[in-house]
Amino acid sequence: MTRELPQGYRLVEEPPPVEAYLALRRDSGLSPRTREQAVAALPGSWYACHVVHTDTGTAAGMGRVIGDGGWYFHVVDMAVLPDHQRRGLGDAVLTALLARIRQQAPPGAYVNLLADAPGRRLYARHGFVETAPASIGMALVQPSQSTQARKRS
Repeated sequence: MTRELPQGYRLVEEPPPVEAYLALRRDSGLSPRTREQAVAALPGSWYACHVVHTDTGTAAGMGRVIGDGGWYFHVVDMAVLPDHQRRGLGDAVLTALLARIRQQAPPGAYVNLLADAPGRRLYARHGFVETAPASIGMALVQPSQSTQARKRS
């Protein structure tokens, strides 16, 4: 199952290049990451895709799945540049990610994500439901190296 992209866009079944990944995160409103983080993260994708605006060659949207390939699949890095939003790009990316999971994951796989407010309607249209109060998302945020260096000074 694939969603048709509007004219002028194409889906690429791999993560975006590092610089495009960093720009997509920053410019779409996701928390910025370092080049070092991106270089380590992108090859660790179980599956990833991005959308290219064919006129400019710009990576306009992306999404990745990380997981163990057997039981857990976590959708991450869903982002579309503001100038390209409301054209179905996020829907096409999520459709591609979920289609790959359906094709390759064993029955009973657990697919989850953390939904920021702007994406919640998209995720609900694809069958995601809130898990609270039975479970809630929690995070352990590691301090950055600069924070650790300041503490040692």
